[in-house]
Amino acid sequence: MADVRIIEEQRKTTQSGKAQAGRWLLEYERSEKQLPDPLTGWAGSGDTRTQVKLHFATLEEAIAYCDKYGLTYHVVKAPPVKLKIQAYADNFR
Repeated sequence: MADVRIIEEQRKTTQSGKAQAGRWLLEYERSEKQLPDPLTGWAGSGDTRTQVKLHFATLEEAIAYCDKYGLTYHVVKAPPVKLKIQAYADNFR
């Protein structure tokens, strides 16, 4: 099992441009399962590494970070964006 996931960030659904496209997020995998807290009922664990999220400009930078610190990783790429090009008038046909 990998120590970390490297995820390609997707553009937001309300975003039409490509301003944040191509950024990569590194986050740690869970090492402990979550259990409900007896007092509050909230799920949690003693694993605080899942709170760490690192952002990188390129996939190569994220992989270099993993290699430097001896982390095993797997890459999760974003699905391709399919744009439906149509004129505004097409909504009324």
